[in-house]
Amino acid sequence: MKHLDLCGTWEVRNAKETATIPASVPGCIHTDLLASGKIEDPYYRDNEARLMWIGETDWVYRRTFHVPAELLSEARIYLHCDGLDTLSTITINDVKIGTTDNQFRVWEFDVKSALRAGENSIEVSFASTIPYIQAEQQKRYLNLTGLGPDPLHGQHRVDGSNRIRKSQCNYGWDWGPMCVTAGIWRPIQLVAFSAGRVTEMQITQDHSQKGAVKLQVRAAVETANSKPLRAKIAAMFEGNVVAETTVDVRNNSAEAALTIANPQLWWPNGLGAQPLYDITLDLLDGGTVVDGQKKAIGLRTLVLDRHPDQWGESFQFVVNGVPYFAKGANWIPADTFVTRITPEFYEYLVSSAAQANMNMLRVWGGGIYEDDLFYELCDRYGITIWQDLMFACSAYPGADREFIANVQAELADNVKRLRHHPCIAFWCGNNELEHIHQWFLSDEPKEGYMTWDEYKLMFDVDIPSVVLKHDPERTYWPSSSHSPVGDRKDPNNPACGDAHLWEVWHGRQPFEWYRTCEHRFNSEFGFQSFPEPRVINSYTLPEERNITSYIMEWHQRSGIGNDAIIQYMLSWFQLPTKFEMLIWLSQVLQGIGMKYAVEHWRRSMPRGMGTLYWQINDCWPAPSWASIDSLGNWKALHYMARDFFAPLLISAIEDWQHGTVEVHVTSDFLQELSGQVRWTLSDTDGNVLAQNTLDCSRFAPQANTKVCLLQFKDHLKEYGSRKLLVWLELLVHGEIASENLVTFTRPKHLDLRDPELTAQVREEAPGIFWMTISAKRPALWVWPELDGVQASYSDRFFHLVPGKPAEIRVQPAEPMTLTAFQQALRLYSLTDTYRQA
Repeated sequence: MKHLDLCGTWEVRNAKETATIPASVPGCIHTDLLASGKIEDPYYRDNEARLMWIGETDWVYRRTFHVPAELLSEARIYLHCDGLDTLSTITINDVKIGTTDNQFRVWEFDVKSALRAGENSIEVSFASTIPYIQAEQQKRYLNLTGLGPDPLHGQHRVDGSNRIRKSQCNYGWDWGPMCVTAGIWRPIQLVAFSAGRVTEMQITQDHSQKGAVKLQVRAAVETANSKPLRAKIAAMFEGNVVAETTVDVRNNSAEAALTIANPQLWWPNGLGAQPLYDITLDLLDGGTVVDGQKKAIGLRTLVLDRHPDQWGESFQFVVNGVPYFAKGANWIPADTFVTRITPEFYEYLVSSAAQANMNMLRVWGGGIYEDDLFYELCDRYGITIWQDLMFACSAYPGADREFIANVQAELADNVKRLRHHPCIAFWCGNNELEHIHQWFLSDEPKEGYMTWDEYKLMFDVDIPSVVLKHDPERTYWPSSSHSPVGDRKDPNNPACGDAHLWEVWHGRQPFEWYRTCEHRFNSEFGFQSFPEPRVINSYTLPEERNITSYIMEWHQRSGIGNDAIIQYMLSWFQLPTKFEMLIWLSQVLQGIGMKYAVEHWRRSMPRGMGTLYWQINDCWPAPSWASIDSLGNWKALHYMARDFFAPLLISAIEDWQHGTVEVHVTSDFLQELSGQVRWTLSDTDGNVLAQNTLDCSRFAPQANTKVCLLQFKDHLKEYGSRKLLVWLELLVHGEIASENLVTFTRPKHLDLRDPELTAQVREEAPGIFWMTISAKRPALWVWPELDGVQASYSDRFFHLVPGKPAEIRVQPAEPMTLTAFQQALRLYSLTDTYRQA
């Protein structure tokens, strides 16, 4: 098969004008306008508010291309479009080729008759989606979230965005801007052939035979004539062929079985390795390869296990027969303009998830079916994927058969594209249609609502019929959250299913509330923080750096956001004395909240078997629930997540009233371990008041073990709650595997003194530095910072005690001398947030 790539430089114009600007394909109109200097950065200050006209405008993309005569000699020639955003009309040499109406679909058109040898032209005209969705809402109004009163923004979403198959958050969300894109957002090419081509390849696995895995490989073949074709199918591992066969193509399909002896199994991060096998299929015309496909797969079983147990019904993922606790976060598009996410940034974010000991990400249903590279990276790093289908927080026209047919074609395209990835754990129909069903679903016909019957037809019948047809090996789950047992209108039933727990943020419950929750799987919960000061500086003027300024509130898309952060902060900490310290402290606050939740749910295993906080990443610079900001900086939460998601975790339940500390060790390892628990009671000056080391004969595998109950009532009576700190260490083979800190009062009331932090710096290699940070007195949440310099840090927001320095590796984004590094270095801890200068 021959390919003619049509990506690269195009030109684009307003449909009502003749002047053009250069355009990039893949790309989108906003980035094209930005590159040409026609608009200011949409993320800077409130520029976004003046750029809505872009999404209200029709745009025409055009280019010329050369077609060699030999390409025209092929029997069939298709224009293959991996992604067009969204309402487009395509012409080649002024001949209308076709139209599109779904951002998520793959589109193909027979263009042989429209092409000519030599110079050709192609135009893709994109109509604004705004008139379309407004017209659809006039036909039948359907509710969506984010349209409530907001004196600053008016609304968080564009009304009617649920009426079109396009990224829902493109029209605004409570963590992102309104930037309604258009353009050729994925590759576009001509494909030509005369013998045949492979249009689909499916690989299923049978693990029932001990010591071997049987693969069934099925391929769909499009032929251009009656000439017989054959398919050579092989499995390769580390460059070596481990199984191979050749079969005839019959009735436009080829099917073969391959047996992999001594299979190397694929495991999620932390449970084992991630070996990948390449399955290749060469389509043969005689002895000539005319087309082919290659899929990288992992040999594993991965299922959702639901069975009755003492607490109700389980909800746990089982890989290779082993239940595992899902640890991770929710994923949103990593930029509002997704076509400018680089491969390097994708890998940075996925590797950051792995470094934080995560083994699962939930791809949220209001964004996009992610780029192939994202899933390839998750395969390599062992990050399993909870894959939402692209429906979120809205009613949809489930009774509209034309709409459903479009959706079913979208699902077929994406399920077939992604099903070979070992990382895909299961498919979920939507985000929160059942969780907040009061806004979208009604028992009887009602304006703005789907009926429950209409909803069930769409998400229990129409959608799973396609998903399970193309991927029968995985589970389909209709909604998140969802209660499969009992009343479906009780979506957070603690006895079954998954739960979205927002009582802490939206309900203003204290962090301690998380310890009352005994749900089976916690797929959403979160707390906000600000991005670090350097990021805020990128979108504000100096005089706007106050969290109640117009621009700071413009970038806050949760209506209660900044107010909630401050209220919780005053509950936990002293009021910061500087804007920058308030920003940093918001990150510590966020980390504490998530730590309360995750440690509790890990202690609750196997009753609860998963916790995915909202959210890992950002799409623009703003306060949000993310643990990594839009520029890739780890917030305090991400550093803390590396600790509270560690495969071995020491944690505690403190009882301030009775002066006790209940110590627990949680293990994700598959084998039993032994070790020691060392605890130290000190005062806030660092003086050791009591300590002990406990030998523990066993930490049960994949379980939580209560180790001991420590009694400090007498010490509290003598020293008071403000003066005491309990330091916990878990040692395995003499090495510290996990650490934690317990206090008997909120941090704002601790009697802390200046820890007098110091750092010894050495240059390991050009541009890479090591710091030895020491403290004369206990220092809580220590973070080094290079003033005004982008850098990565091996650790931050850790605790220090006298005599136990921390070794921190720092790599500035740009080369620095040792002298410049030392001059820029600042050391901060909790006391710096409220201490007067």
